[in-house]
Amino acid sequence: MPEYLSPGVYVEEVESGSRPIEAVGTSTAGFVGQAPRLDARVNEAVAVTSWTQFRNIYVGEKDKSTPLAQAVLGFFLNGGARAYIVNTGPEDVIAGNGKGLDVLERIDDVSLIAAPGKTDAKSYDALLTSAERTGDRFAILDSPLRVSDINRLAQVARVTDTAADGEGKGGLRARQSDQGCGAQFAFGIVARDALDPSKIIETYPSGYIAGIFARTDFTRGVHKAPANETVRGALDVTQAITKADQAVLNPAGVNALRFFSREGVKLYGARTLAPSSSENRYIPVKRLMMLIRLSIERGTGWVVFEPNDRFLWAKIRRDISAFLTILWRQGALMGATPEEAFFVKCDAETNQPETIDAGQVITVIGVAPVKPAEFVIFRIGQTPSGAYLEAA
Repeated sequence: MPEYLSPGVYVEEVESGSRPIEAVGTSTAGFVGQAPRLDARVNEAVAVTSWTQFRNIYVGEKDKSTPLAQAVLGFFLNGGARAYIVNTGPEDVIAGNGKGLDVLERIDDVSLIAAPGKTDAKSYDALLTSAERTGDRFAILDSPLRVSDINRLAQVARVTDTAADGEGKGGLRARQSDQGCGAQFAFGIVARDALDPSKIIETYPSGYIAGIFARTDFTRGVHKAPANETVRGALDVTQAITKADQAVLNPAGVNALRFFSREGVKLYGARTLAPSSSENRYIPVKRLMMLIRLSIERGTGWVVFEPNDRFLWAKIRRDISAFLTILWRQGALMGATPEEAFFVKCDAETNQPETIDAGQVITVIGVAPVKPAEFVIFRIGQTPSGAYLEAA
């Protein structure tokens, strides 16, 4: 406390006590693969904010396009604003020994990861394992450009499968992720060559999809499913998917890219690779829960080493409740009132004497996330005076 010895007016600046929790970023992508210039910044994580910047670093005069280059172009075409690039170089190793995905794991800003064109079991596992281990990013997985039997895409791939050409034994789907840390998309798209727009090529969609994730986050919020969205830059799909085909793929957690005659190519699925019974089976729900957890984790660092008493508990409740109220107002949480949308409990009940003696402060949080309207059902019937329409 300052000493007041001389009569007069003293003005002091004091903290208001409130420490707002800011939402973490959710739209920065990380891409791993071979760049057109194989020797450019190999196994370094380089941030780019435009297609022009990528070309200046990773494309030489006579270089040809690669799945990585095509993905980066698709990312920026569809609304992406910032991406980290890891050029795997001639070896093309996407994980292990401090390369590829290992390099990306050191970057906290990355929220979406992809290895464009990698459709084998080892690559799928590497992407999902990286996302599960870090807990702060979501994996976007490609599928083969086409398959002879669509039922095989609903079956888990094995290391011995030759998934790249759509043939071989076993399945072609990525392994299950109990935490819902990734999603798989089928199939490829037809687009203009990134380095020679006069050419029409078949390519993998993960970069385009990451751009849609970013665009949806900017315009609607992370709680909005990045589905029923137009894929900018896509002229067609490499393999048509019917409604019957999607009935096979959707329960298996494989999201379809479909061509509609009036609307063009659309991303038409929002499932993760979690089991159908899991609370993490929807992409927006999983990503919203990641945003809430990481935002609270990074926004409450000031709590460490504070006196563990009822005054601290009240401050924790205040800050977390204020953050969740903002999400509720944005439409991310269910309920007519904040009380219906979430609860935050940090008091003497959650912090018993033995907990305090162990140096812990425990807060219990419950939220009710909104879920996508995946199946829209209209029940139509007739009455003697006419027809009625009931939406369910």
